[in-house]
Amino acid sequence: MTSVLISGASVAGPALAYLLRRHGFAVTVVERAPAPRAGGQAIDVRGAALTVADRMGILADVRRHRTHMKGMSMLDGDGNELWRSTEMALSSGRLGGDDVELLREDLSRLIHDRTRDDVEYVYGDSIATLDQDGHGVRVTFERSAPRAFDLVVGADGLHSTVRRLAFGPEREFVRHLGMYVSIFSMDNYLGLEDWQTWFNDGPVGGAVYPVRGNTELRVNLGFESPEPIEYDHRDVEAQKRLVADRCAHARWEVPRLLKAMWDAPDFYFDSMAQVHMDRWSSGRVTLLGDAGYCASPLSGQGTSLALIGAYVLAAELARSDHETAFAAYESRMRPFAALNQSLIEENRKHMEENPTGESPMDRVKNAIELP
Repeated sequence: MTSVLISGASVAGPALAYLLRRHGFAVTVVERAPAPRAGGQAIDVRGAALTVADRMGILADVRRHRTHMKGMSMLDGDGNELWRSTEMALSSGRLGGDDVELLREDLSRLIHDRTRDDVEYVYGDSIATLDQDGHGVRVTFERSAPRAFDLVVGADGLHSTVRRLAFGPEREFVRHLGMYVSIFSMDNYLGLEDWQTWFNDGPVGGAVYPVRGNTELRVNLGFESPEPIEYDHRDVEAQKRLVADRCAHARWEVPRLLKAMWDAPDFYFDSMAQVHMDRWSSGRVTLLGDAGYCASPLSGQGTSLALIGAYVLAAELARSDHETAFAAYESRMRPFAALNQSLIEENRKHMEENPTGESPMDRVKNAIELP
């Protein structure tokens, strides 16, 4: 039985674990967090990713957990409404269609629940070194004893440890897009009911929207920064200070949002960035999702890319040796990933010229043939 180590337990990693187990692989998932992560933004399952969810047997549950937004408003820095729509929302696109928006934590839990009995999860640990030869990959961990695996997959996000160990430093592959965003939860003190409120105040902007039966707000608060900022990806308090400093002069409800941020237990912060690589595989190691071809949240397609990539990789590994499978996976996924990365500029023009019109997403979301 082929053994596979997957680094990362958000969406891409557990999805691949589920699909590989179905094909008879022995799968271990290692995750730096001490337990499944709570929080995160609303994410989307679109186009071909809905087909993947259906083939995984989770589509009905995905739809059951969908958000139920009725529309959105866009405000200026003083809180004046610039425009509103009951046809679309910026986080999810056109309302009432087949595409599904749900919380990241809900999708992650749905997949985890289907894998926890026959996939080994190792929480609170991370890969330290990779040493591969013609027979396998010897892996050392920060905490656990060393082990050997036939294959290793990095599904560990924008700041992938596997990518750094197998391909080189992050700066060679990550392209900053000029923005940073924080995401956290707070009480729905605004009384929003299935309605998103977006705002823009110069270099600061974001959104608030209700979740969990309108009892809770998910806050997206971000700022522009043309140049990358040096900060510790593991120092949450330092990240909160950075957000507070950069957003200190913003108006509307931002002071109250910042106050709630300090007590948020599920705070997340990162740059808007993309990953561009000449190749996604090196020997017995390959990359999946954001680790190899992050399109950034600005594309709206990160989760769909993760699910589709997991499906394609598992299908190719099920029918070929790893060298052939990795090549076929990349050949099939690379054009689709490139199309989704190009959505950043198209989405920007769409927002400037006709934000309530047909989205560029509709052209891209099905632009791949699944095995």
